[in-house]
Amino acid sequence: MEISKTSRLSLVEQVVAQIESLIQSDKWPVGTRIPPELDLMKQFDVSRNTLREAIRALVHAGLLQTRQGSGTYVSSSSVLGAAFYRHIKKSNLLETLEVRYALEREAARLAAQRRNDEDLKALKACLGECEAALQNEDRKRYAEADIKLHKTIVQAAHNNMLSDLYEHMTDALCASVHNLLEITPAIRIHTQLAAAIAGQKPDEAMEAVNQYITVFKDTIHMEDEHEN
Repeated sequence: MEISKTSRLSLVEQVVAQIESLIQSDKWPVGTRIPPELDLMKQFDVSRNTLREAIRALVHAGLLQTRQGSGTYVSSSSVLGAAFYRHIKKSNLLETLEVRYALEREAARLAAQRRNDEDLKALKACLGECEAALQNEDRKRYAEADIKLHKTIVQAAHNNMLSDLYEHMTDALCASVHNLLEITPAIRIHTQLAAAIAGQKPDEAMEAVNQYITVFKDTIHMEDEHEN
């Protein structure tokens, strides 16, 4: 990956731009540990100081996160997403769920009205991944499949602004509540939601989202009662 020595941008800014491109193109997905320092110095053909300054800038922006003794990881796919993440970390879980509910309820309604055959194929594939994870009792894999399913529903709404907003927010929104995920009722509700979208029944699709969020809320209340 070539860095221009004659560009108006500084070397640090060019490295920052290259790393942002790797993250946004999903070559470095959220949660990925970035390559070792020496490998990156060779990849970008820059000095250690230049690379470290670029990494610090991206950590400050919230796209990368340094973990002591473990390395540096991708924490968000965009500066906007990182800003949402910082804000969501300061919010309580119920507030986070209310934001997620507002986005996903409208996405489900629009998806039921606008979905096409490709959307339905994608939804079916996502449900299959959820069911496979459930059968294997793989909670981590189920959480990943769950996120993918909801992104697919948002995409089926065919509203670019909604898709962009959800994409920026989804890592923070989902990470904040997936430790509360109750898999068995979730898969049942997911199946109902997919069926409502396939049948072009927006009211039923929105009701499925209501049920899904209620599962989370009930779990939060039970945990609060247990702690008290």
